[in-house]
Amino acid sequence: MAILRKSDIPSSEIIDKSLYLNRRAFIRAAGGATAAAAAGVLGAEAFLGAATPAPHGRKLEYIKARDQESAFSVEDEKPNTWEQITTYNNYYEFGVDKDQPSTFARQLKTEPWTVAVEGECNKKAVYHLEDVLKGEALEERIYRHRCVEAWSMVIPWVGFPLSHFIKRCEPTSKAKFVEFTTLYDPKQMPGTRVPVLDWPYVEGLRMDEAMHPLAILGVGLYGEVMPNQDGAPIRLVVPWKYGFKSVKSIVKIRFVEKQPMNTWQKQAPNEYGFYSNVNPTVDHPRWSQATERHIGSGLFDQRRPTLPFNGYGAQVAGLYSGMDLRKFF
Repeated sequence: MAILRKSDIPSSEIIDKSLYLNRRAFIRAAGGATAAAAAGVLGAEAFLGAATPAPHGRKLEYIKARDQESAFSVEDEKPNTWEQITTYNNYYEFGVDKDQPSTFARQLKTEPWTVAVEGECNKKAVYHLEDVLKGEALEERIYRHRCVEAWSMVIPWVGFPLSHFIKRCEPTSKAKFVEFTTLYDPKQMPGTRVPVLDWPYVEGLRMDEAMHPLAILGVGLYGEVMPNQDGAPIRLVVPWKYGFKSVKSIVKIRFVEKQPMNTWQKQAPNEYGFYSNVNPTVDHPRWSQATERHIGSGLFDQRRPTLPFNGYGAQVAGLYSGMDLRKFF
């Protein structure tokens, strides 16, 4: 039997010590089902949180045909499978391991759902999800998805431009940034019962980033409603940034004048900046960002060079003209 030495294990696969310690607390916080499994009632598979693909949900209506020539979708890469996309997730509200969201997000209640709009805008309101979607022609966009831990997927999201919703809210001239907040519900989200992060999860974009046509509000996957572990029922998708910028299960959107402090920036400011654009020349302090491990590309998931702005440089590099992207990472 081969024994892996520390030097054999990629640094991006070594979990941070503080998160590892909190993982043990997470397992305790997961409640009765985990405790019963530990006692042998549900068996080892349930206790270990074995990844289970999301069940197929209802089809989304009103999806318009995708323009094969559009600059939005990746046409030269095969999308990852439903099974891969719904069993390998970063969603710390449901656990710090990649398979835990597929186990613990199953009972998340996503109907009814509301999104509160606050801050520097003329149309403050609490929108029901059906009102958010009203009048929107949903479209499928096959986007590269790159995580800061140096793994990637290609995902067929279904959604609509974030700019459409922003315009509907009528932000004022003071609105320079958009802040997004995720659902915080310890009853449904066992990961929030331990201080892995400072809950609720918060993210932000500069206004021109939020208005860019590549940024979408995602509501589905493979033409079906968004699976719970992937951010149901509505999430942000910003394909030129690392995955943690694409906040899940959004319950509040706030227009603000000053740059908001996002969750990971607060957690580890030396490792995670506000912009978080995919930049292969800026290493994470604990691993290189020069290459990425593409999930599903082979027995050991082949590595490939990381593309600047995740391959979307032609569309978005102009947003950062004149900025030092090593300083503003």
